[in-house]
Amino acid sequence: MLQASYKTKKDLKAVIGQPLRYLETSLFGPEYRENGSFPVVGPCAYTNRKWYATVSMENNIIKKVK
Repeated sequence: MLQASYKTKKDLKAVIGQPLRYLETSLFGPEYRENGSFPVVGPCAYTNRKWYATVSMENNIIKKVK
């Protein structure tokens, strides 16, 4: 699961229309897609999971956050 570089889900929603700041955490290859949807976790993928979201991307721009 990608680690989103935002303190809260509200912060992530505030940047809709901008590129996603993230950190790849998968050992099985890249999870980021420039078009499509995928899950993210924040603020830290390993020790401090406080929120989860599904991000929809279009041409490397955040279009929707659920």
